[in-house]
Amino acid sequence: MKAGEIRDMSLEEMNQKKAELQEAYFNLRFQHETGQLENPNVMSKTRRDIARIETIIKEKQTTQGNS
Repeated sequence: MKAGEIRDMSLEEMNQKKAELQEAYFNLRFQHETGQLENPNVMSKTRRDIARIETIIKEKQTTQGNS
């Protein structure tokens, strides 16, 4: 997921997407531990997407607070 796509979302959509990604990351960790995960690179991509969303949420909150 690209930063531009995330910035186009509303704050509510970002929080919903973050929750979905966190649930997906939990499932990926579970699959990794049981040896069922074929591509472990998906875990790092998901973790980065979560961090990217959290960063943009924080940016939007600080700009709204300054206005």
